[in-house]
Amino acid sequence: MSRFPLLITNCTNMKHFLLLISLLLVVSIEGYAFEVRDSASIHFRQGRSVIEPKLYGNSEVLDSLIGAFNADSANATSRRLKKIIFVGTASPEGSVTINRRLSQKRADNLFNYLSHRVQMPDSVTGFEWEGRDWKGLYEMVEADQNVPCREEVLQLIEEVYKDVTAHGDNASNLARIQRFKGGVPYAYMYSNLFPALRASKIYTYYDMPSLLKGIGGYACFIPEDISFDGVTPIAFTRKERKPFYMSLSTNMLYDALAVPNIGAEFYIGKNWSIAGNWMYGWWDKDSSHKYWRAYGGYLAVRKWFGKAADEKPLTGNHIGLYAGVVTYDFEFGGTGYMGGLPGRTLWDRCNAMVGVEYGYSLPVSKHFNIDFTIGVGYLGGKYIKYVPDHDFYVWKDTKHLNWFGPTKAEISLVWLLGHDNYNRRKGGMK
Repeated sequence: MSRFPLLITNCTNMKHFLLLISLLLVVSIEGYAFEVRDSASIHFRQGRSVIEPKLYGNSEVLDSLIGAFNADSANATSRRLKKIIFVGTASPEGSVTINRRLSQKRADNLFNYLSHRVQMPDSVTGFEWEGRDWKGLYEMVEADQNVPCREEVLQLIEEVYKDVTAHGDNASNLARIQRFKGGVPYAYMYSNLFPALRASKIYTYYDMPSLLKGIGGYACFIPEDISFDGVTPIAFTRKERKPFYMSLSTNMLYDALAVPNIGAEFYIGKNWSIAGNWMYGWWDKDSSHKYWRAYGGYLAVRKWFGKAADEKPLTGNHIGLYAGVVTYDFEFGGTGYMGGLPGRTLWDRCNAMVGVEYGYSLPVSKHFNIDFTIGVGYLGGKYIKYVPDHDFYVWKDTKHLNWFGPTKAEISLVWLLGHDNYNRRKGGMK
């Protein structure tokens, strides 16, 4: 027993003391084994999931991981790999849905990078995608004495974390942090703490072999980087509100021509959406034989692509297919043109169109975009030429319209609606 005080005085801290106690317990019990956990982090640029070895010392960490895996494979008697967990995280700013998808890509990309260089059995590999890393932010604020209003910020982040755990994350949680104390603590955390949260972490767990016999007794191999903190990474249990993105719009070109219209678009996932528009302008001045009438609409299926579309649904580039119907009656005191057959239903009187479109939806404020779209295709159907004669209209001719070319032009004001469907400031999704 006299050796224990000596051992304690030689330890620089409690962790070393626990290490020595564990060693004594191991050499005294034949067949004892325990678990070792190692961890490492790879960092990413804002809004990116591509691994950049030259960023923030990633190269040294990746080389160390590859070396450790290769060493374990070559020396299986030292320790046995039990499980590997890849954890993706993102800093709190930006959309809940997008940041969760970003954290997934970060974890997947780290796995893909390592799996092409070392052997990692599928049976021991797992993934966790945390999205916004509120727990990590709390730990970083706790460790940084320079955070403005630090104690109050810790209390607020703890409240947010509890709310996220109980009810799922949403846009209001970030807003609470941003508004707190006039945004001063948020500005500090954004510049100094958030970069470290944009990461993919790897946790490796090992089972040590029982005991290795040595001269005069037993010895146990203990790596230098052993950790006895007993902390196991646990992914947040989130009950996230189901994301919902839609928009209402008006084509300002139609508006300028005094043809009221309204459009709606619904995001259906994986960068696909369904859109539609309906117009109805029915103006006339029969005393002077002037008519400006049009009604009809279209449906479109769109695929969104590009960086902006990946960061925020219903934003950026889109291509699509559309089909629609239109009927009209235009006359300014002379020859008139009427699309379809007079006195019938819309479907008897309409002209039909189909085509392909390209557009770009540009954010202009938090809840509004301007969408520029052009479509080319086919427009066909019957139209009638007529002329006014006192109180009557004289039929002149029936024509068949067969037009190939531009059939659609839009400069639309778009109002974004739905859960978490708003534009961030430039570079907002991180």
